[in-house]
Amino acid sequence: MYQPPQFRDDTLAAQHELIRTYPLGLLVTGGADGLVANPVPFLLDEAGPHGTLRAHLARANPQWQALAEAEECLVVFQGPQGYVTPGWYASKREHGRVVPTWNYATVHAWGRPLVIEDADWLRRQIADLTALREAPRAAPWAVDDAPAPFVAAQLRAIVGIEIPITRIEGKWKMSQNRPEADRTGVIAGMRAEGETILADMVAARSGS
Repeated sequence: MYQPPQFRDDTLAAQHELIRTYPLGLLVTGGADGLVANPVPFLLDEAGPHGTLRAHLARANPQWQALAEAEECLVVFQGPQGYVTPGWYASKREHGRVVPTWNYATVHAWGRPLVIEDADWLRRQIADLTALREAPRAAPWAVDDAPAPFVAAQLRAIVGIEIPITRIEGKWKMSQNRPEADRTGVIAGMRAEGETILADMVAARSGS
């Protein structure tokens, strides 16, 4: 990933927080048929020096076979993102030498994938993923709420993926390369348009 120093963030805690907040990762593999990418919801475990990603794919999805043979795969996690108009910049009013850009946060994680077909592992995977996403609900749904034969059939229709992360990069492009007055304008403009999460990220990265 192209990494100008002002946008790079090697802080593992920040990288992990983005993954957990935006867990739908783009799983990318290369094989005999070229590059393949699928959006997949991931869980992140702390195991290993950089953490371990867990997920499952439909058995009908041929990507799991590519994963079984892969030396390495890439998972891309995309955080908040949005267009930045030059109209928000104080610099536009001063000299006009400004152009549009895009602000975003992303984490890229690499590792050698393991394909898992063990029924106990798969059941734990779907139970953990379900429990995490259902926890905020007033009446959370649990895997055991479904009939046991139905769950067993569903487990036979998926395969597990575990990716111990061997390399990870984080990039927060949040107007850090702009003068303070421009960053202040970006924050105000984003908040006025309802992009509060992105505006807060710009503020946090600029010290505003």
